Amino acid sequence: MTTSELFAQARGLPLAERLEFAQRLWDSIIAEGHDPDLTAEQLAELERRAEELRKNPEIGIPWEEIRADLKKRHGWK
Repeated sequence: MTTSELFAQARGLPLAERLEFAQRLWDSIIAEGHDPDLTAEQLAELERRAEELRKNPEIGIPWEEIRADLKKRHGWK
């Protein structure tokens, strides 16, 4: 199956399923170690936030909670 054929099939999915597909595809790319290019400013901000979270772990919200909230708000599966 070509990329064009796969894309055409994916476009036929309901929005919630397309979003899930996109997220799973992105997660698989990151899992293989392919990080997106970030600017120096973006990297600095990520480091600042990570350090703040290390110092104050109670301020963090687990990904599972965020994802569940997004799914509930947007009717995603």
